[in-house]
Amino acid sequence: MDLVFPHTFVPWFRSVAPYIHAYRGKTFVVAMAGEGIAAGRLNAFVQDVAILHAMGIKLVLVHGFRPQVSEQLRAKGHPEHFSHGLRITDAVALDCAQEAAGQLRFEIEAAFSQGLPNTPMANATVRVVSGNFLTARPVGIVDGVNFLHSGIVRRVDAAAIRRAIDIGAIVLLSPFGFSPTGEAFNLTMEDVATSTAIALQADKLMFLTEVPGVREDPRDAESAIDTELALADARRLLAACPTRPNPPIPPSTCATASRPARVASSARTSCPSTPTARC
Repeated sequence: MDLVFPHTFVPWFRSVAPYIHAYRGKTFVVAMAGEGIAAGRLNAFVQDVAILHAMGIKLVLVHGFRPQVSEQLRAKGHPEHFSHGLRITDAVALDCAQEAAGQLRFEIEAAFSQGLPNTPMANATVRVVSGNFLTARPVGIVDGVNFLHSGIVRRVDAAAIRRAIDIGAIVLLSPFGFSPTGEAFNLTMEDVATSTAIALQADKLMFLTEVPGVREDPRDAESAIDTELALADARRLLAACPTRPNPPIPPSTCATASRPARVASSARTSCPSTPTARC
């Protein structure tokens, strides 16, 4: 053991104490893009989330699966189509999305079940709960484009989610919702996370994405990248953003939308090689 460690650990732990006091019992909604999972960063992410859970923070996790669905479609030789920043989900794409969601849920639950000695997950008892917490509606036809099985969150069962996190479980949400008739819809991670944070009146909404930041000038690909934005600056940038044919819904849009709806704060960060959950 490094002899310096005993002398640095206690001061460091004392410096963390104010954050433990500030956030114990608070509700965080954390969304991780599928790109981070595909890059092999799931275990580090789960370890960070387990630390937040041990601090007494109530957690809802939302995973994305865009690259996983794209990979499934390529394997089947089926083309993928986007419009207005959304995937056009035909029957084949819906099957691929269901397969990808099932596989990712399995991997996430397995990661939270780890507990080997001398690892960050040792003695951690983390229960993950999933369910049909989301009611969705179809996107429908927009500017002549039929989005088929792509959907938008209609309602979040906040009471059921709240009961689960109040007993110490972590709620895991996949980007899927169901209509009152039982029809499944492919949703976006950003929509699910934002809608859930608003419904729960969460204290924090965080996105971990593959995007390193936001350009100061969205029209200049060489402009400096901002990793932090005030709400007013985010609104200004969104108003100035040029319209692009096939971008994903940016987390900055969702984070900005959540603020007037009594979500205490929202943040977006890229997925580093060793991600660390930050408050």
